[in-house]
Amino acid sequence: MNHPLLKLFSRRELVRGLGALAGATGAAALGLAQNNAPAEHSGGSGHAAAATVAAKGMSAADHGSNVVMGVVDPETNGFDPMQMLVDWDYGKVSKLPGGQTLREYEFVASEKEIEIAPGIFFPAWTYNGRVPGPSIRCTEGDRLRVKLVNGSSHPHTIHFHGFHPANMDGTPLPGNGGLVQPGDSYTYEFDAVPFGCHKYHCHAASLKRHIHKGMYGAFVVDPKGGRPPAREFMMVMNAFDTNFDGGNEVYAVNTVGFEFAHRPVPIRRGELVRIYLMNLVEFDLLNSFHTHGIMFDYYDHGTTLEPTLRTVDTVAQMQGQRGIVEFRAPYTGPFMFHAHVSEFAELGWMGHFNVVEEAGWAEALSRVGLTAEWDKRGLDGATVAWKGGETA
Repeated sequence: MNHPLLKLFSRRELVRGLGALAGATGAAALGLAQNNAPAEHSGGSGHAAAATVAAKGMSAADHGSNVVMGVVDPETNGFDPMQMLVDWDYGKVSKLPGGQTLREYEFVASEKEIEIAPGIFFPAWTYNGRVPGPSIRCTEGDRLRVKLVNGSSHPHTIHFHGFHPANMDGTPLPGNGGLVQPGDSYTYEFDAVPFGCHKYHCHAASLKRHIHKGMYGAFVVDPKGGRPPAREFMMVMNAFDTNFDGGNEVYAVNTVGFEFAHRPVPIRRGELVRIYLMNLVEFDLLNSFHTHGIMFDYYDHGTTLEPTLRTVDTVAQMQGQRGIVEFRAPYTGPFMFHAHVSEFAELGWMGHFNVVEEAGWAEALSRVGLTAEWDKRGLDGATVAWKGGETA
């Protein structure tokens, strides 16, 4: 709201403006080396790690340099998009008398200014001070108890996708839980079914305003038998109408535009990668996810154990749609992922995977400020251990 770009540029003028900034600063923002080692070859010095981030590299003419000047400080913002990939919230866990697992959460609704691109701020409405809100994770059949405390100046709710009683639906309709007024609270309680990649969001009117202001998050329910072990990420595709004209000016994954172009996401060559992908972009009817040099399987809504699409490199999601993407990267090097809507990519929905061999893993993490803990959380996120489809 207080950035001069927002006063000077319309939506499409902002596209050209960000492109000009990219030309001036892209070379300093991103540098990636490449080593084309196919997955069928393993080990060996001929397939040493490649693709590390440096403070030099790509020329301003490179397509991958389409990033803006500067970075967003996650400490100041209160959340880090890279950590959001793996920061599952399991709640306070206990057992009910009958043996059912109970997971308890407390969400506080509040208003907060967040930085969505370097120097561009947005007056968000948040759950627990972040956009998206906490990534709830549980097992099919768990009892969830979620207390919403409204610490904001507007009425809010939480509507969970999935099965639940009417009074837990989180809508203003009579008998559906109603609006939680400022200063009040309400507790939602229901069993987590079915398994899948779900979401939650505020369902107060106007619905589009509450969603585009940031009141949404991930709700992942693991099947009782689990899924095969994988490196797992949560990617929430979102966007922001910075001048409130009914059209978005900044697009992103996990809120900060171009974050994963500045900080490519490390993955190991050949490992199974699973992305819980959801589209929370308001105002645009469709969004998409496209990978370079990688083909993936897709599980629509995540409610099946078999892919609904096989061996594709692009998938479209309508507003509120979500699913699971699975792939193994066959080559090392920098590979883009982005919306296959050029305007969205040019306005922030652009990132890179940094695919490396094991020998380059520690360096790939350190280059983007990550530690072994991030690595561990990416591999150990599931609530169900996998043993050939049986619960451990």
